[in-house]
Amino acid sequence: MSELAAIVARSRREGGDSGDDSHAAMQQAQWRRAAELASAVDRLERFIAGAGYDRGPWLAVAFGAGIASWFALNGPAAWLALILAALALAGLAGAPFRPHGNYPYLRQAFISLALAAAAGCAIIWAKSALTGASPIERPFVGEISGRVVGRQEQPADQRTRLLMAISDPSGSGRVIMARVNVPLADDRDTAREGATVRLKARLLPPAAPMLPGGYDFARAAWFTGIAATGSALGPIDVLSPARGRDFSLDALRRALARHILSRLSGSPGGIAAALASGDRGAIAEADEQAMRDSGLTHLLSVSGLHVSAVIGGTFLLTIRLLALWPWLTLRVRLPLLAAGLAAGVGIFYAALTGAEVPTIRSVLGALLVLVAVALGRDALSVRLLAVAGFAVMLIWPEAVAGPSFQLSFGAVLTIVALHGAAPMRAFAARREEPVWARLLRHLAIIFMTGVAIELALLPIGLFHFHRAGVYGAFANVIAIPLTTFVTMPLLALALALDLVGAGAPAWWGVGRSLDLMLWLAHLVASQPGAVTLLPSMGRLAFVLFIGGGLWLALWHGRTRLWGLLPIIAGTAWLMLLEPPDVLISGDGRHVAFARLVPDTLVLLRETKSDFARENLAETAGINGHSIALDKWSGARCNADFCTAQISRGGRTWRFLLARGTDPVPLRDLAAACERSDIVIAARRLPLSCRPTTLKADRALLDRTGGLALDLDTGKVDSVAAHQGDHGWWHPIQRATTRPDRSPRAVQTVPLPEPTNL
Repeated sequence: MSELAAIVARSRREGGDSGDDSHAAMQQAQWRRAAELASAVDRLERFIAGAGYDRGPWLAVAFGAGIASWFALNGPAAWLALILAALALAGLAGAPFRPHGNYPYLRQAFISLALAAAAGCAIIWAKSALTGASPIERPFVGEISGRVVGRQEQPADQRTRLLMAISDPSGSGRVIMARVNVPLADDRDTAREGATVRLKARLLPPAAPMLPGGYDFARAAWFTGIAATGSALGPIDVLSPARGRDFSLDALRRALARHILSRLSGSPGGIAAALASGDRGAIAEADEQAMRDSGLTHLLSVSGLHVSAVIGGTFLLTIRLLALWPWLTLRVRLPLLAAGLAAGVGIFYAALTGAEVPTIRSVLGALLVLVAVALGRDALSVRLLAVAGFAVMLIWPEAVAGPSFQLSFGAVLTIVALHGAAPMRAFAARREEPVWARLLRHLAIIFMTGVAIELALLPIGLFHFHRAGVYGAFANVIAIPLTTFVTMPLLALALALDLVGAGAPAWWGVGRSLDLMLWLAHLVASQPGAVTLLPSMGRLAFVLFIGGGLWLALWHGRTRLWGLLPIIAGTAWLMLLEPPDVLISGDGRHVAFARLVPDTLVLLRETKSDFARENLAETAGINGHSIALDKWSGARCNADFCTAQISRGGRTWRFLLARGTDPVPLRDLAAACERSDIVIAARRLPLSCRPTTLKADRALLDRTGGLALDLDTGKVDSVAAHQGDHGWWHPIQRATTRPDRSPRAVQTVPLPEPTNL
């Protein structure tokens, strides 16, 4: 019994002798509540002490949670409040005055986790303030000149992407980074890193999400230093070519990709270039989409699989070759020497392929594994993954909010947790058995691992992309061994044999293996139900999945099963999801109705933009056809406007949607607005246009961004409601809107009831 329980018992005896029944009863109630609290704290202390609490991984989780909280909270006041609250909690837990017990495990957990969360929030706040690149204030069309600092060739899209350092076209005097797409016909190979060029271009601020829950390129650009994006409107004039020969890694990467594409054409060559150099620009869109829908797109991004194959292959080849030298074998620890060489090759491979977050994470993990192997320690543990996670989050804290970080770490954590579980260890243990039985068992292990990874990454894919593959585990059973043991070794052999001009047979093998992979991708992607589309799940459901998954992975024994509860709750949430009734893009040009025709998106106007159509379909969770609004029986359209009536939420909503930009009589427009509940337009409408419920014209959309309307519940969701007071949002508002530019102008609020039906 704790000290507090003894005090409570003594208090009860003293209260019984006092004779003051009322006072004694009140005192006993107070002490009873205190005893219940102490009992709960005791149980929590015993739980942490007996459940196998591993502080290192949970510190990484708390650090990442602090970073994620910075993105989710609205502004500096909330960020500061989070940091101060975490510090206060750590201070209270570490206070020397502890009359009710010591609780060492509980105190250590509170102190360490609170400090880690505060540090995470502070780290991302500091990096945003120090390195964030403010976007240009307004769109610009004109001549620009500057130095080329980056170049990415994308032959599949018939363009080259230049990263240029130019003067801010708004005249602020600062130097900004602009990403400009140049048509392949206008590209000059002399416009490489270090060259000074001049061209006419159209520049825009980095785009905010088109719709609530969409991809936020503006946020990514803020941390990568890109202040403008655009397209060239003419040929490039090279004012000053780059001096000397370019021996940079970027130049080596491009030269390697070109060499591979000269040996293999089409998407097989593009995939081979992606595996060797990280350059995915030569993969056809149809093939990349098939890889995505079949769950094989991870093979195109240099990450754990590729790094493991390179480092593991180098380690095994080195130790086998060195073992043939008896003199060296007797005098040098071969595992240590092989690990050092493999580490050097892995670091070079990561730098050559662009050093993306998944690559860095994989290299860090592989280096830790090499150290563990060299020291004779366990090479597969959650602690090693936590160390790699800390390293990535310290350097790139913004990666926590992106799908790449979540998918890569989620996949590896799933593998570690699955293979660390006792049933899987027993199944995978070595034993005396026929070769065919061992092969079948290894295939079963690969399949079970693939299924576990697919299930673990499903919520992440649905949250970020509103889509997830269903048959990925089956496809990966073939594709992963094919890539690891056939394609990549043959690719390395082909590049080595090209040094003596004898690589043709190996290139033939590479091409056939990649043809087989593409055939598999198209076969799987073409199956019914291969892709699951769902509307945006929201942050709370995502947190339920992530929290439950981390609990399952980081605890041991039966304790981990409690993680199924939030996962079940999140699954139920997904099953009850309904798409929003109306989606309105941030510029007002694209409007979609999601629930008028089953499995069909009804669009205000036909669009040639695949980007717009795909964004609307994914946000609505519709993997079907689209039709124009004027072809729907409930709408009437002319060249300038459409009207529609939709019955939802126990009433009929009357819509007026602008299609054209020609002037219309103000009196007629005012009368039409008065007869409408919701008016949507890509232009500014006069004050005389007063619908009964909502006027979503350019003036409003410039402040709110894209909108999603739920007519059943009468709620409006906006891009602005999810942005908060972050630097990548406010400059965009100043660039395009009226002086009132607060992102809180429209939050997720109920639609007001119309004043006139």
